[in-house]
Amino acid sequence: MHTLRNFVLRLVCLAAGIALAGSLHAQHVAEPTTEPGAAALLEKHSALAKQLAENAYRRPLVLESSEGGNTVSGNAYAVLDSPFSTVSATFKSPHRWCEMLILHINTKYCHAGSDGSPSMLKVSVGKKTPQELGDAYSLQFAYRLAAASPGYLSAQLQADKGPLGTSNYRIELQAVPLPGGKTFMHMRYSYGYNVASRLAMQGYLATVGTGKVGFTQIRQGPGTVYVEGMRGAVERNTMRYYLAIEAYLASLDKPAAQQLELRLSHWFDATEQYPRQLREVDKESYLVMKRAEYQRQQTLL
Repeated sequence: MHTLRNFVLRLVCLAAGIALAGSLHAQHVAEPTTEPGAAALLEKHSALAKQLAENAYRRPLVLESSEGGNTVSGNAYAVLDSPFSTVSATFKSPHRWCEMLILHINTKYCHAGSDGSPSMLKVSVGKKTPQELGDAYSLQFAYRLAAASPGYLSAQLQADKGPLGTSNYRIELQAVPLPGGKTFMHMRYSYGYNVASRLAMQGYLATVGTGKVGFTQIRQGPGTVYVEGMRGAVERNTMRYYLAIEAYLASLDKPAAQQLELRLSHWFDATEQYPRQLREVDKESYLVMKRAEYQRQQTLL
């Protein structure tokens, strides 16, 4: 009798243990781990919800900039109309980065796979008008896919050296999925400078770049003015890169033969919404120049 009672108690304990283990397993499954980068980006989306819905850009976009410690940077936070799977597939590919970067008015050439490495991008930047590659500045960007999961993407481009003594160029992109087939994106564009490059920029801003401004309004005297100088310059370029991302993604559901023209037209028309900051050339001049630069990009490897 005593032995039977012990046997029954063991069965009860075993059953209780199985139930407890099952409960713990269920709790573990119900609480999937979230990558810190994704959690932080979703938190930022919540914090910016009002600004994304109501702003001067007429699109779900927040643009910020900062300057300090010999570094200037611009940040674009935006809700994209493309699903996360499309955004992730796009920016996991160095070649597609080039397809996007060439839309920027100052990008003269981009080729992924320079020096035999698919993770290196050779990028030439220069004037806002047609220019021979030999007269443009060449940058070597290292591409790094920092994270790629079903719920988070982080990709980076970094170049140690830039034109006129600038350095540590970085273009960083993070993205997370949102309900309704949309994506929340953070893009950061930054670079470092020394005394010589700062003087060169000041010379440019005092001559060719005179009167150019950014998007952030700062208080000056009794009123407000648009930020100028290096912050203004980085904001303009951050916006141009963001609009290139938007234009590239908007073309992907169209036939391949139509995509380039759609991207170019989309990018230019979007910049025209901000003529005070971004107007440089007329549309036909931009289209003719970019068609030629894109063709050069496909043939000159």
